[in-house]
Amino acid sequence: MKSLKIIIITLTLLVLGRESKAQQQVMFTQYMFNQLALNPAYAGIHEGISTSILARYQWVGFDGAPKTQTFSIHSPIKYRSIALGAVLIRDQIGITDQFGAYFSAAYRINFVNHTKLSFGLQASFNQYKADFTENVNNDPSLANQNINDISPNGGAGIMWHSDRFYLGFSVPQLLNYTVGDDLEVPVNPNTGQATDPDAKLIRHYFLAAGYVFDLSHNLKMKPNLLFKWVQGAPFQIDANVNFLINELVWLGVSYRSLDSFDALFQLQVTPQFQLGYSYDFYTTSDISRVNSGSHEIMINYVFNSRSDKIVTPRYF
Repeated sequence: MKSLKIIIITLTLLVLGRESKAQQQVMFTQYMFNQLALNPAYAGIHEGISTSILARYQWVGFDGAPKTQTFSIHSPIKYRSIALGAVLIRDQIGITDQFGAYFSAAYRINFVNHTKLSFGLQASFNQYKADFTENVNNDPSLANQNINDISPNGGAGIMWHSDRFYLGFSVPQLLNYTVGDDLEVPVNPNTGQATDPDAKLIRHYFLAAGYVFDLSHNLKMKPNLLFKWVQGAPFQIDANVNFLINELVWLGVSYRSLDSFDALFQLQVTPQFQLGYSYDFYTTSDISRVNSGSHEIMINYVFNSRSDKIVTPRYF
C-alpha cells in the first residue's frame, strides 16, 4: 500500500504540477525578467554578462511537491553580432528528478530605429530519472520500473526588441521524445488491463510580448503576455502587469489561466543587481485545497562588458 501511495502521489504531481502536456517545460512566474529558458533568441539582450539564479518551491506543504532550481548565463560577443548563453535546470517532482543543460546561440541584427531582431538556436540535453524503489522498502515488483534516460533535443526562437518592448516566438523543444519506452508494461490488478508507463515529451510553442509605458516621471507600467500551446492540452495564457516606482521597485500581479493568481516584487538594488520574489495563489486548480501556495526567488546580476556604466534599470 505504501508503494502504491507514493506512485499515485507522484503521478498526481506530474499531471497537476505541470498541467500534463501543457507544462512539461519548467514554469516560472518571473519569466519576463529572464526568458532564456523559453527563448534562445533572448541571449545577449542585456549588453553584458548576465547571470541569474532562480529557485521555485511549488505547493508548499504538499509532500513531494515540485522544486526547481536554475542557473543561467548569457552575453553578447564583443565586436560580433553573436550572443551565447547557457541554462542549467534541475526539476524535482515526487520521486522523479530531471536535470537539463541548454546551450544557446543568437544572431542579432541592429536597425536604425534602435530595435534589434535576434534569431536563436538551442541544443539541449535532459536527464530524466524516476526511482520507484526509493522509500518504498525496496519493493522488488518496482525495481525494473526505474527510469534513467538522457535525451538530446534542439530548439529555435526569434525576438524583436528595443529598450522598451519585446516580442518573441520560440519552440525550445523541437523533437518529441518518449521517456522509459524500454520498461515492462505493468498490469492494473483491478482491471487486468495493461497500462502504458511511458512519459512523452511534446513540442511546445511560446509567444511572449511586453511593453513599458511612462505613466509619470516616477512611475512606469509594463504589461506582459505569454501564450503557451502544446498539442493535446488546453491553450494557456499568462497575463501580467508590473509597475516600476522611482526606477527602484517593481510591483506586479499575474493571472495564469487554469491555474493561479500571482504577486510579484522586484528590487532594483543597482542598475546591475536585481532581486525578485513572487508568490502564487492556487485558487483556480484542484490542488489549491492541499497546499500553501508557491514561492519563487530570483537573483540577477549583469557584469558590464562595455566601458560606459549602466545607468538605467533593465526592463526585461
